[in-house]
Amino acid sequence: MPSYSTPGVYVEEIPVFPPSVAPVATAIPAFIGYTEKAVGKQGEDLTKTAVRLTSLLEYEAYFGKPPVQDMAISVSKRVTAGGRLLGVALSWTAKPSLPTQFLHYAMQLYFANGGGPCYVYSVGGYGNATKGAFTDAITALEAVDEPTLLVFPDAVKLANDGDYGSVVDAALTSCNKTQDRFTIADVRNAVAGGTDDNAKVTANFRARVTKNTVEFLKYGAAYFPYVNTNVPFASADANVTLTAFDVVTVADDGKETSAAVPNAAGKKLDDATLDIKGKETAVYSAIQAFIGEAYVTLPPSGAIAGVYAQVDRTRGVWKAPANVGLSLVIGPAVNATNDLQDGLNIDATTGKSVNVIRAFFGKGSLVWGGRTLAGNDNEWRYINVRRFANFVEESVRKAVGVFVFEPNDANTWVKTRTMIENFLINQWRDGALMGAKPEQAFRVVVGLGQTMSADDILNGLMIVEVHLAIVRPAEFIVLRFMQKMPEA
Repeated sequence: MPSYSTPGVYVEEIPVFPPSVAPVATAIPAFIGYTEKAVGKQGEDLTKTAVRLTSLLEYEAYFGKPPVQDMAISVSKRVTAGGRLLGVALSWTAKPSLPTQFLHYAMQLYFANGGGPCYVYSVGGYGNATKGAFTDAITALEAVDEPTLLVFPDAVKLANDGDYGSVVDAALTSCNKTQDRFTIADVRNAVAGGTDDNAKVTANFRARVTKNTVEFLKYGAAYFPYVNTNVPFASADANVTLTAFDVVTVADDGKETSAAVPNAAGKKLDDATLDIKGKETAVYSAIQAFIGEAYVTLPPSGAIAGVYAQVDRTRGVWKAPANVGLSLVIGPAVNATNDLQDGLNIDATTGKSVNVIRAFFGKGSLVWGGRTLAGNDNEWRYINVRRFANFVEESVRKAVGVFVFEPNDANTWVKTRTMIENFLINQWRDGALMGAKPEQAFRVVVGLGQTMSADDILNGLMIVEVHLAIVRPAEFIVLRFMQKMPEA
């Protein structure tokens, strides 16, 4: 009660609401990779700086466009004897499949699949990937509090599986250290003819991720295979090579005569001496349409990060990010069968579950797995369980900070317990916790003789125990049918 000396009217505002737990954001990925540029609004260098973004347009303003792809095509122009155009036939000399860098395309998939705010950490301009660039970035991001997901699609461009495994190890170690984020990893080279079966996944991925204990593996999930998208390659006339340019003349009697355009072979599409854009308008338009139908194949982590954000926003972090369709995706680069997924989903030897993206008739491409890399652990087997625990731990940790240096007595303990219980009741009502009643869903314990001894209190410790019954996904649904005997 304040002491008043001067006569008058004084107003006192009495707080009636107890402190509360503010839910933290759950799907804020930090993307690590190579960019065309890294320049801020004032011209400052943003290389090796975590930049918060909310859209692809904002990304391009700071970090530029995707790398232009080199292409090589053959052109065959068919004309009548009088020179009237009959058609243009085009073919790939070498059809591109994988872009030279993935980050920009991954950002497209992220936003198309429901992604929102995120961070981008550029490790440099377009060039050869190095292991140290990614591990240093992962360490640097530990100083940034908001990110909850680590995504590094460009890391699959590292020289070998061992280097990529080291980056995944670094990410899992960082997540274990901060305890507030989760790693989304790709299986490297998961395309047809590459890492495309269970044995190769074990040899090229599971064996290369050397963090083999649950305390690390529970903080990450891996996805297989790459996805074929309907996102076209970035192209430019200066990067399109004409390996052949023939003119086929069709006579009135149907006889065809072919002749190469002089000095065209090996020239670029923008070559001034050919001037295809000015002199061969129909051919130029046909080439542009043709190369516009060359679509990129990408590691899935960008799309998966978008799915996490979408599911968190529409359902909740407690819902498994699975059985969800992917936008901008034509189909998986490897068509997985049940037999293939059996070995990927459950691995008795290493326990490193790999989630599969599968194509289903009439449904499109679905994320068909929801396990962490700790696939054999009963506590932390599922992604949603791990991420919901991260969410609760981080939210409560920040909220309980108001009680630091408060008296370590029963009044503080009751306030702390009540604050956490109110927060968990809301989570239970949303469906995140099991149980018909709150007391079946969670329990918060704090107090002398319960979580603390007299010695703990003398040493300044206030220990709070939170017990949660987190919902698990229905991963295997078994329908049992039997015939019923007729009754009189």
